[in-house]
Amino acid sequence: MRPQPVRADPDVEPLGPASLMWEYFGDWRGVLLSLWAGSMQNMHPQLGAGVEEHSRFFEERWERLYRSLYPIGGCVYDGPRAVETARQVRDYHRTIKGVDKHGRPYSALNPDTYFWAHATFVMIPILICEHFGRPLTHPQKEQVYAEGVQWWRLYGLSMRPVPPDWDSFVAYFEQMSTHVLEDNKATRAVLDIARIAKPPVAAWLPDPVWTLLRIPISRGFVWLTIGMYSPPVRERLGYRWGAWDQRAFRLVGRAVAAGWRLVPHDRRFHPRARAAWRRSRGELPADAPPVETPARNLPPLPERDRPTHYSPAV
Repeated sequence: MRPQPVRADPDVEPLGPASLMWEYFGDWRGVLLSLWAGSMQNMHPQLGAGVEEHSRFFEERWERLYRSLYPIGGCVYDGPRAVETARQVRDYHRTIKGVDKHGRPYSALNPDTYFWAHATFVMIPILICEHFGRPLTHPQKEQVYAEGVQWWRLYGLSMRPVPPDWDSFVAYFEQMSTHVLEDNKATRAVLDIARIAKPPVAAWLPDPVWTLLRIPISRGFVWLTIGMYSPPVRERLGYRWGAWDQRAFRLVGRAVAAGWRLVPHDRRFHPRARAAWRRSRGELPADAPPVETPARNLPPLPERDRPTHYSPAV
């Protein structure tokens, strides 16, 4: 029997501290998946076209990455405000539409396109635990996916592309990876970080030192990303991955997992998530305003009033 589609629920509850999304999505280890998520998203034909023709991401990589963590994380951690946050995130994409170089129309708010981006976020807790922690059990993966569907409902978009359960989602992800994703300019641009600028938090670092450091950092990031790709994606992008790579990748993951156990709980989380944990314990007022990105991550001044940007008054 064909699974029934998931139904929309206008009164969906936001996620809370009992959820696995709260436990893992705002975890700083997720930064290790940033290239994976960005490249997997951009391999979607419509999403890649939108990034190629509308985004300034490649001119301010670190700033865009770090400021995006705040509203996206807010969809998970903002409690009663999460619906408002999710609708704001959705509306940043309203004007991103057009026709790509192959004559194919695209829209960032096409539910199939938007759900693919969301699907990569749903996978982040799964991959954090699989590669850099303790792998989740099948029931835990089912819970993460159900929470991802709960999160999706906050956007107010169609439920048509949403698989009904975890196993169906896995099949969807494999089908997309094998038959839909493509090697394109936006994907290659995400993976090309050989000359990436200093992150804003390291502005104090002398330029010659960063020039040396970014060589192993950029190569290591790309290597980790290749390790997290499924075989069809590696093949599509032309990467090789041998037995030595797999052994080394596993050792790196175990080292990260071992070190992570020494980090105090709240220090494991992004500031938006950390504040949510503190609110849940009564250490901050329940109505405390959400933590916003610091000014160093804001878009360039001429861009801050554009409707496609999260640009809080900080």
